Amino acid sequence: MTDARQTLHQQQQALTRYLRDPEHCPVPEGMDGARAQVYRDLIFENMRSLLSGTFPVLVSLLGQEAWRATVRGFLREHRCVTPRFGEVAEEFVGYLTTRQSPDSPPFMAELAHYEWVEMALLQSQAQSLPPSDEALLLDRPLCISPLAWPLAYQWPVHRLATDYQPSTPPPQPTLLLIRRTPGFEVRFSELSPLAWRLLERIEAFAGLDGRGQLLGLAREAGVNTFEFMDSAVALLRRMLAEGVVGVR
Repeated sequence: MTDARQTLHQQQQALTRYLRDPEHCPVPEGMDGARAQVYRDLIFENMRSLLSGTFPVLVSLLGQEAWRATVRGFLREHRCVTPRFGEVAEEFVGYLTTRQSPDSPPFMAELAHYEWVEMALLQSQAQSLPPSDEALLLDRPLCISPLAWPLAYQWPVHRLATDYQPSTPPPQPTLLLIRRTPGFEVRFSELSPLAWRLLERIEAFAGLDGRGQLLGLAREAGVNTFEFMDSAVALLRRMLAEGVVGVR
């Protein structure tokens, strides 16, 4: 019985190696080659289809040949931890971050992350912030909605296209806010450095009220507090109206 179990395990391992890397691993001994190829093609095409739907811009920039090679590399080199199909794309992003080929576009991993965020927000089980009283905005500590993600990228990921593929990143990072609306729409917008820093401060100084956050931001920016406050309060109110921030 033990020998039979070992033999079955060895057969399974041989088949898995072949399915992951058919270019370098032979068809398992005793298995019909045509039948093994059916399984090989089925697994690869299912994975390619699953990932292509999440990363359409990346696919268009790489081209089909390079995209297929990237998917094959993922199958060959990565061991997924999640059993959920909906989370495989996240593992693919992690794979690109750690194992990007020198021949790949330098922005590849960041673009993949940017495209993945939309799916992640749509699938998120997090709830929107409850309505907040605007009158309390400056006097209470603030929080950021779990459905509003401020993100910073080295590359201008939101502008990448077949006719715009820079070889070097711009001197300033790309600051974006990606959020899900109550109507389950994912919206993308650019953030100014001050707006980005305000959201960063809200997370970093959770006990500070809205007024304290804006005053601290003014000091960091080295600007006149009186002139700064009107525009800063307007920004905070807009973020409140859009559900990006709320009152604790």
